[in-house]
Amino acid sequence: MRSTAKQAEALERLVGALRTGVCDQAAARELYALGAEAVTLALLAAARRIAEQDARLALLEAQVSTAGGTAGTIAPSTPSGMIPVYAKPNVRPEGPARGRRRKRPGARNGHPGHHRPAPTRIDQRREHRLKVCPCCGGPLQRCYHTRTRLIEDLPEDLHAVVTEHTIHRDYCPICKKHVEPVVPDALPNATFGHRLVAFASWCHYGLGVTLDQLSAILQFHLQLKLSAGGLLAAWQRLAMILLAWYEQLAEEARKSAHLHADETGWRVQGQTCWLWCFANGQVCYYLIDRCRGSPVLQRFFGEAFDGILLHDFWAAYESIDVADRQYCLVHLLRELEKVDQHNTSPEWRAFAKTLRRLLRDGIRLRKRPDFTPQRYRSRILRLGRRLDALIATDGADPDVRRLLKRLRRTQDHLFTFLDYPEIPFENNFAERQIRPAVVLRKNSQSNRSDRGATTQAVLMSIYRTLRLRGHDPLQTLTDALRTYLQTGQLPPLPAANIAGG
Repeated sequence: MRSTAKQAEALERLVGALRTGVCDQAAARELYALGAEAVTLALLAAARRIAEQDARLALLEAQVSTAGGTAGTIAPSTPSGMIPVYAKPNVRPEGPARGRRRKRPGARNGHPGHHRPAPTRIDQRREHRLKVCPCCGGPLQRCYHTRTRLIEDLPEDLHAVVTEHTIHRDYCPICKKHVEPVVPDALPNATFGHRLVAFASWCHYGLGVTLDQLSAILQFHLQLKLSAGGLLAAWQRLAMILLAWYEQLAEEARKSAHLHADETGWRVQGQTCWLWCFANGQVCYYLIDRCRGSPVLQRFFGEAFDGILLHDFWAAYESIDVADRQYCLVHLLRELEKVDQHNTSPEWRAFAKTLRRLLRDGIRLRKRPDFTPQRYRSRILRLGRRLDALIATDGADPDVRRLLKRLRRTQDHLFTFLDYPEIPFENNFAERQIRPAVVLRKNSQSNRSDRGATTQAVLMSIYRTLRLRGHDPLQTLTDALRTYLQTGQLPPLPAANIAGG
């Protein structure tokens, strides 16, 4: 009876080893000694393990095939934010897009080189001279040949400055109370000053530095020990003070002559939200909301927008009454390349060739050095007639029918950039402004509370706008907070710095 129990225990152990793929020669001999039934059970366990590995391999091959675009079910019109990461290609696509030659880095031959400007001041000077020859150790004959070299570095004793403020409290017989002066260097009851708060928030919300990285910078380079909770509380307090600037940015965006718009996915408390971006050359306004549809746009713009709105083909933007709009032609050209990868029908190839040539002719016309809408009015009208002729056709290919339906809906706003020379034909500006938020989303995993999302939107909007306007974010926020403490009111957000940007 004991031997049977020992055999069962040994068999269970050996079968487990086979399922995990760990079995040496000694274990195999022990299994053989248990008899034919034990060998049969072990072979069945090994076969089950091989079948599981084949299933996992087939699933991985299907995912790779989907990412390559050869066997996927993802429609060409699916937004990039809705496509899983594993389904996106890691290499340049096949077809027309692969044949393009990339631009060589750097300036062209014969152009002046770009180098870092020399410092405007010299803080200290040092002289270096050898006493003996470093090769043979012999004496040196002194000459008058010298050269200079400028080196910029951080001081060795880089640390925070701690200041003790002695505040005198005196009695006012008229008001019959004790009064004391305001300390303009820090917020009430705060233990660190404006510049430190501005620097930390600018690193996180302006540059995308994570909390752990920022804590390491402050601790090891500035000898400051600040917890993540202390930093977050200071940033939330700063955002509440700067809400007036945030509202000012929203008002300036709504009154702009033209505005770029884009949106991307966001997470708040583990729930899917959306980060909206409205920007031009002077304003960058971020808005985090749980909705991706028209209600967000209607709450932001109100009844209508009196300027020109530049955006992609997301249908929610069409719910806003605007003076005019421009659809992003780069999105349309990119979709043509995407469909080219899986649709090789003659009808689609002819349609894509005609539409691609029409769009590129309009873009080339706009890039002419002497372009004005008045000078090339006849060519602009000719492009409109070509677009009308293309829309009037019909097709049996599903991709052709889908894009024809879109062109009929958007035909009046595809060549708006030819009527307004200051309007581009793409929406790359909004995508460039939203990219820092995407990088920060990957590093910090969005927000864990609604208050954190509000802080995120306020501080990112202010820092990106200050950068667009050419202002130093640290000095601007420090001066604004000092004014706020001394007067009780926040000064207006500074306008564009022409000299600085």
